[in-house]
Amino acid sequence: MTNPYSRPPVQDPLAPESGDASELQPACVMSFNASDPSGAAGLCADALAIASVGAHALPIVTGSYARDTGAIFEHFGMSEESVVAQARAVLEDIAVHVIKVGFVGSPENLSAIAAMASDYEDIPVVAYMPSLSWWDEARIDNYLDAFAELLLPQTTILVGHYSTLWRWLLPDWSAQSNPQARDIARAAEALGAPYTLVTGIPLPDQWIDNVLASPSEILASEKFERIEAVFVGAGDTLSAALAALLASGCDLASATSEALNYLDRCLLGGFQPGMGHTLPDRLFWAQAEALAPGDDEVPANDLPQALTQGLSHVTKH
Repeated sequence: MTNPYSRPPVQDPLAPESGDASELQPACVMSFNASDPSGAAGLCADALAIASVGAHALPIVTGSYARDTGAIFEHFGMSEESVVAQARAVLEDIAVHVIKVGFVGSPENLSAIAAMASDYEDIPVVAYMPSLSWWDEARIDNYLDAFAELLLPQTTILVGHYSTLWRWLLPDWSAQSNPQARDIARAAEALGAPYTLVTGIPLPDQWIDNVLASPSEILASEKFERIEAVFVGAGDTLSAALAALLASGCDLASATSEALNYLDRCLLGGFQPGMGHTLPDRLFWAQAEALAPGDDEVPANDLPQALTQGLSHVTKH
């Protein structure tokens, strides 16, 4: 089955130079994130998105959620010693091309990850800031302060929703007009992150914009029509796909555009495995091969038997 999002394999920088195709292999992305038993976000989302666009995931467990598809009930953090031990073991064995940082649970873990990123300063860091509205307010403040002080100076590209980044990076915004992506990028750059991908910027007529910006310019922009659903895990999906595309050799602007279009297809194929919110279908391409443009139904005998179960969302592709 052909994956339209897979990337060409990359040459292992640790392997001897040779024309042998066996030395070509997927790029490796190290992901720091929490385990999510619902599969909505966290390491599960990262691994699926990274594999879907053709890279290899190196998942580092920083904690675990107690959650379902509707809400987060609790987060159980791991110690920074445990996080460092996991990551160091892999970093000393495997050539890591990009580091992706999701929610890691504590300022201590942020400090440990920032120190490791500093030791491997040639590895780009994609850092995603999710909404933390489910968490205790004091913990939120401590986490955001540590993220800004410790991790943003090591971050290559910051990813986050417009409202989340606005509240965090521009809390004292007082202008009559709402901040633009470059305003948010300017605030992030002042803390050390040269590029910011701002998602979910509201536009008229139910459209949203997603903008990759530096303080001085807009590097990429993709507009999509708003989908009437509440999604869980979209930010982890996007940031993981972006990290994987960068690891596979795409330039930043191209990787951003491709990752945003990949996410849009994941959301169009969104499904509800439980009674809560909608999840992105990160492997939509594996189920849509039998569809031709304009098809309304998938004949059962055109798909493997294993794919004929629960494919009510396939026709959205």
